Amino acid sequence: MTKKFLLLSAMLAACTRADEGSARPNVQVSEPAPDTTGSPQQVVTAELTNAPEVPHRMVRKHPARVIVNLEIREVEKQIAPGVTYTLWTFGGEVPGKMIRVRQGDVVELHLGNNPSSKMPHNIDLHAVNGPGGGAEGTFTAPGKQTQITFRATNPGLYVYHCATAPVPMHVANGMYGLILVEPPEGYGYADREFYVMQGELYTSGKYHDQGHQAFDMDKGIDEKPTYVVFNGAEGSLVGDKAIHANVGEKIRIFVGNGGPNLTSSFHVIGEIFDKVYAEGGSKPQENVQTTVIPAGGAAIVEFTVNVPGKYSIVDHSLFRAFNKGAVAQIVVDGPPMKETYSGKQAEVAYTGAVETAPVAVAAPTGGDVGAATYARICAACHQPTGMGLPGTYPPLASSDYLAASPPEKLIGHVLHGLQGPVTVNGNTFNGVMPPMSFLSDAEIAGALTFARSSWGNKLAPVKPDQVQRVRTQSASTP
Repeated sequence: MTKKFLLLSAMLAACTRADEGSARPNVQVSEPAPDTTGSPQQVVTAELTNAPEVPHRMVRKHPARVIVNLEIREVEKQIAPGVTYTLWTFGGEVPGKMIRVRQGDVVELHLGNNPSSKMPHNIDLHAVNGPGGGAEGTFTAPGKQTQITFRATNPGLYVYHCATAPVPMHVANGMYGLILVEPPEGYGYADREFYVMQGELYTSGKYHDQGHQAFDMDKGIDEKPTYVVFNGAEGSLVGDKAIHANVGEKIRIFVGNGGPNLTSSFHVIGEIFDKVYAEGGSKPQENVQTTVIPAGGAAIVEFTVNVPGKYSIVDHSLFRAFNKGAVAQIVVDGPPMKETYSGKQAEVAYTGAVETAPVAVAAPTGGDVGAATYARICAACHQPTGMGLPGTYPPLASSDYLAASPPEKLIGHVLHGLQGPVTVNGNTFNGVMPPMSFLSDAEIAGALTFARSSWGNKLAPVKPDQVQRVRTQSASTP
């Protein structure tokens, strides 16, 4: 009896195991590893773009032979309102053309140096595993073309730049760009992608000195740039040149720092980066406010814009932003999102003893020096319309104070600041105007001329030599 029971139990257990096995789901077969080492399956010509545009992603399962045709050109460009400079470029613009390839691609790069160039140049691509990053094989005289081939083995975002002696001079004159080696799986969906690159300009003249400027080697050696800019010039990404997006869109920015000297503190005012691929690497950090990008380095930043409005992109080493030009803008269109950000809800009188310092604003797109200086320095307090702030900052529009004050008095206010009550159009104002002696003679004259000829004012212009005389007299007065 016992033996029969044991035999029956064993048979039932076997049947149960068989049933369980038949009910087990099919084992999924894993996808093969992406091909990043195989021979190229096709030949394609790379799409190259000028900043802030980004080449389209290539959806391929296998490596290709990618032909990159890059031309060096030395061109004269405007780098600030009324200021020109001879830039050395990869493709006619600063930064150079953006290159986008897939990990495993074999890149055949043809580097041509336009016959109009004065200098030989080459290219060092940080994505290249080989001596000089390709520089040794691409030394190219004017009117010549060289070629190298390399396998894009490591995914990431990489800087390329000229490495012809003196290397810092070539880089400072604009010879830098980005090459993206995208992993086969990509970086995921983004509604918009942009290409932004920071760089420095070392001019013989001061900030906003007018006319054509030469390169100043001593400033470069001392690491004291006259300008720190995005995409090659002050105002290159503001106003009508700003980049655009819509509420709810995911933005990805490929950011580089050409240097040649300064580390960038990259920040978007009013946004938090959802992801940052620091130094262009493979592992993202999340919820980042400001990311550090070394000279010759890069980063990929991603964020979603949820509130409409105008956002400033800056180097958060802020004197570079407000006094050297490192400002760009993103304009976001769409319906208000009050649950995320309300905007101003109230404004009432406050009786506490609080001193409020005026805040400088971002550089404008261009135009004459006076309008640009007013928008960058003066508009935060006196307002873009010249109407001022009641009780604090007097209006400049139809101002009897402007009309009654000689230019030398107004120049003194700008150079040395102004404290204490003043009466304008019958109203008393008791704010604080800080000294602005760091502005050039041309900027001060231009800003005053702009104010004296705008918003109903019809007063004579102020000349730079008038500012110079007041500045000199002030310096000689004990």
